[in-house]
Amino acid sequence: MFPGRMPLSPPGPAGPDPELELAFIERPIRRSLKTAEEIDQLTVDEDLNDIERAIYLLSVGQEVQKACIISNLPTLVRQNPAETFRRVVPKVREVLTGAAPEIQLAAATSLLTILQDDIILIHTHTFSILKTVLLHMNHRDPVVSGAWLETLLLAIDALPKDTIRQEVLNPLLYQSQLSQSVQGRLTSCRILGKVACKFDSLMVKTELVPLARSLCQDPESEVRVCMCRQMEIIARAVGVDDTRTKVLPELAELAGDEESSVRVAAFDSIINLMEMLDSEDRLNVLVPMVMAVCDGSSQVDEAVMLSLSFQFGKLCSGLAGFLSDEQKCVLLQKFRVLCVSGLPTEGNPADGTKSALIRSNCCYNLPAMVVFVESIHFLSDLYLPFSSLCSDPEVSVRQSAASSFHQVVKLLGSNVYLVHKELLSLLQDEALEVLDALSNQLDETLEVVLSRGENLTLDNKLSELLSALLSAEQKVGSSLRWRLHEKLLQRYRCLARLLPGQLLHQSLCPRIFIILTTNKVLPVQKEAARTFCTFLRYNRKQEQRQEMMERLFRDLAQGHSYWNRLRFLDVCEVAAEVFSRKYFSKHLVIPALELVHDPVANVRYKLCQLLPQLRSSLRLPADKLLLQKLDLCVQKFLCEEKDKDVVATIRKTVLELDKLDLTEPFHKRHDWDFLDQKKEKEEMLLLEMEHLERQQNEGIRIPNNHTERKRKEMRRSKLSRSRSLSSQPPTSKPVHSEKSQKVKDLGCSSGLGKSSTMSTKDDSVRAAHFTLTTQSTSSMPVLICSNTTSLLDRASILDQKDHRIRTLDHRTSNMDHRNNMMEYRTSNLDQRDFRTSILDQRDFRTSNLDQRDFRTSILDQREHRTSTLDKRDFRTSISDQREHRTSTLGQRSKTMDHGYGTSDSQSKKLSINRKPSSFQSGRD
Repeated sequence: MFPGRMPLSPPGPAGPDPELELAFIERPIRRSLKTAEEIDQLTVDEDLNDIERAIYLLSVGQEVQKACIISNLPTLVRQNPAETFRRVVPKVREVLTGAAPEIQLAAATSLLTILQDDIILIHTHTFSILKTVLLHMNHRDPVVSGAWLETLLLAIDALPKDTIRQEVLNPLLYQSQLSQSVQGRLTSCRILGKVACKFDSLMVKTELVPLARSLCQDPESEVRVCMCRQMEIIARAVGVDDTRTKVLPELAELAGDEESSVRVAAFDSIINLMEMLDSEDRLNVLVPMVMAVCDGSSQVDEAVMLSLSFQFGKLCSGLAGFLSDEQKCVLLQKFRVLCVSGLPTEGNPADGTKSALIRSNCCYNLPAMVVFVESIHFLSDLYLPFSSLCSDPEVSVRQSAASSFHQVVKLLGSNVYLVHKELLSLLQDEALEVLDALSNQLDETLEVVLSRGENLTLDNKLSELLSALLSAEQKVGSSLRWRLHEKLLQRYRCLARLLPGQLLHQSLCPRIFIILTTNKVLPVQKEAARTFCTFLRYNRKQEQRQEMMERLFRDLAQGHSYWNRLRFLDVCEVAAEVFSRKYFSKHLVIPALELVHDPVANVRYKLCQLLPQLRSSLRLPADKLLLQKLDLCVQKFLCEEKDKDVVATIRKTVLELDKLDLTEPFHKRHDWDFLDQKKEKEEMLLLEMEHLERQQNEGIRIPNNHTERKRKEMRRSKLSRSRSLSSQPPTSKPVHSEKSQKVKDLGCSSGLGKSSTMSTKDDSVRAAHFTLTTQSTSSMPVLICSNTTSLLDRASILDQKDHRIRTLDHRTSNMDHRNNMMEYRTSNLDQRDFRTSILDQRDFRTSNLDQRDFRTSILDQREHRTSTLDKRDFRTSISDQREHRTSTLGQRSKTMDHGYGTSDSQSKKLSINRKPSSFQSGRD
């Protein structure tokens, strides 16, 4: 049935042996990494509490379990301090006897945490903890003993003074004796310097200073070096007077020690105490010591030179007032020697690492040396060593020079052109570490260099600087250091306000756009977008801005690759932060919303995420059409979108859009609204500056007459006023109650007929609008037009307009009521006699005159706000005469039978009263 079995592998010498394969498959596989016995040893009863489990593991557990329990000791103390100190801590002390270094290090860390932590009953058990620390501080392993010593030194800050005096200082007196080991005496030096700051100066002077002076005379140089380092702390504890009499003589003696390490330690301590020395000590002690070290005839070892190079700037600053001209020349000559220390010469090769460290220290002290020699002498005294350090063969030295370069150029001031070549060399350095150090403060450096650009322009050095900046960016862009690339693009943004827009448009903008469209790193893309938008915002040429925007739309928004269209949305996201809302909504909202028809789901997904930011840039009623387009875009997403991720995103976006209020009142505005107003004012100022520059360029070709020059001077004054206004925070404009009161008085002083009420209301509204517009334009800055006022000014104007229109409506309703009463009475007169109708016709003509007078008075009132009280009294008298006329109509109707002469005389009287009113209003 089965004629043959297929072999596991083809026959031949190259194939594996089938029997070996079967043996490998049949071999038992170990399913666990631990045996049953090991698992039993690591198993702990679950019914035990934390304290009992810790005691059990410290007694019979393995090393890793003991180390774990000791590491968790602070947690046990916080949970149950009494039981932990009574039962667990004694077990820990038993385990530490002869324990492995890992357990010792874990115990040192845990006990330090307990000493520094504010735990209940800690002061009761401090003695037991300190006893354990002091017991293991002399461990035979130097790593373990050092860990216990650091535990004690850090715990001294948390211990009370009595405990330090009893438990720390008493063993210290015993360990500082010569009969003890060197390690014990070094420990005494460290503890002595640490406890000096815990006690008063009298106690330090009487008890600690004698012990410190004895350790300064120790036969072991290592002990003397350690004590020299601690003498600085003791000197600050005892004060200025005792430092001069007790500490400084010891340090001066150690400065002449036979061991170079002791001399270096004493030299460093004296320089660090220089601010505590008076003029006499500086002149008699410190200056001779420094001159002895700087003397070229004496042989000084490399360790002292290393310390001197690090402290050189501090020495020169502290001793500047105590040095003669000859001594200053000696110090300068020594600094020049240190700047070229170890460099290869014709007969000598380069020295080792210490020489490079000396030159790096000289780079660190360059700013202090510029202050020491003053900037006017920089060329003669410091330029050559500075140039040598900037072109040093060691990368670390050039990196140090680049780190301090911005401080040097700030101190040089107007002489900054002297270091132009060194700036170019550092920008074009082959090592990216140098460029990284220079780019940390590159914006400050460029600001100083370009703000004093007269020499750059005259010597044609500006093009060289731009070429160096471009080459540096290209070098970084071709490497894998994308963080450095991002930082460099961020520093280049300062060029937008330092260089002309024409130069940036020709040199840097094309390169930034290439980065934006070709770089694959997202942080670099966003930084390039921000830099591009900054260059676009500060460019004062309308043609260049239009060209940049067209290229942005053509290559990104309408690009063939969906990747470029995604980059356009990233640019919109950044531009919303750089530009004002007005500029952003005018130029970028519509191209972004057109991507709703994009065939790629990722682009639509990105647009959905950007919709809340687009809508927050709109303000009603100015952006009503844009808001309709945005709503249509949302409806298209909700109705036609098929991609599930886009659908989920648009649903979340709709909820966010509903929370946005585009008609937010003034008192609810946030800080970013005022920031947006400031941005808008800056953009308006940039446009005005562009206009002024264009006028100035045209004025070069056209001869200026007196009127043209006067007009330009007025524009310059307006520009300066607008700049000062842009730096001030916007404030709301108060509503003048007196002006509204005048309008109220004027409105109440007229009683018109019903036929003329509506036209009077419309005319009054127009007059109010005209008056408000005139007032708003007169109260704004002169440079800004009335149709481009800020949001704050518009809000205040609308509030005033609404208030006055409501007031006029109320007054008009009152006049309607009065006119109704007049019509009722006049109708009775019409029924009685034809002559009464003639009077009504005359009254109607008079009311027309009154209507014209009322319109004229409103215009005169709002155009001339400074009307006098006499005019208001005169108008009040006119209104009284009108009320008297309406009140006497009833009487005239009753006395009609007496003859027509009376009515004629009354009508003449009314016409005579109307004529002076119309004449007066026309004259006004």
